Order: sequence, then structure tokens, then C-alpha cells
Amino acid sequence: MRIEFARPADPADAGAAQPPASVATAEWTGHDVELHVADDSARGALERILRPTPVSTEDGSYRRLGTHGDSVLQPGTLEWFRAASFARAPLEGLVARMVPSVDLGAGWDPAAQYRTFEDAVERFESPEG
Repeated sequence: MRIEFARPADPADAGAAQPPASVATAEWTGHDVELHVADDSARGALERILRPTPVSTEDGSYRRLGTHGDSVLQPGTLEWFRAASFARAPLEGLVARMVPSVDLGAGWDPAAQYRTFEDAVERFESPEG
């Protein structure tokens, strides 16, 4: 899972076609977080957002049936990564958004049989892919 962090959009740019530019990307590697920082001024904020401490969240998907209140998620899990990113980013003046990642060669798509192999590879490797 990959999460991009950006500065909040300016209300004056409400009609902008593009979302605000990303200042950093954090990727969950399965057991740790890998940071890619484009704007060095955001590095400290990202380190505070993703510091390995428990995070409390009011998300019903983490609770057992019949319970209420906050859930505390411990570091080292994908759920913690997601919750920490979305709960702590606004405190640092950033906006978090999940970004789908494409795994090259992730499977065969029978609906795309009309493409040649070379076309499919070119499509996956292109920036628009």
C-alpha cells in the first residue's frame, strides 16, 4: 500500500483539475515503512506522522461487535500504517491519500486479448499506465 502526502489545496483553486502536488510518499513493505520525500521540508513531518507509536482511531472497522469508542492500533501492521497516516497527517498540515499501485505482470486479463504482448508491456511501463 502506498500513501501520498500533499499540502492541502488552496480554496482559491477549487476548480483546479489536478490535485495538489505530492511532497512525499510512504509505502508499506509488509513489515516497515519506506519513505520517499520530494520536499525536504516535509521530512520531519513525515517522521512524526509515521513514528512507531500506537495510534488511537475512531474507526468502527477495528472494533469488535457490540463495542464502542476508540481503537488503539499497535505499530507494525498495515492497519496501523493506514490509521497513523490519516489520523496524524492533518496535525502536521498535510493531506494523506491512498494511491493504487500496479504490479507489473499482476495477471492475465482475458478482456485485453486484443492487445499484443508488446502493447501490454508498453502500457504498464508508461507513466500514464
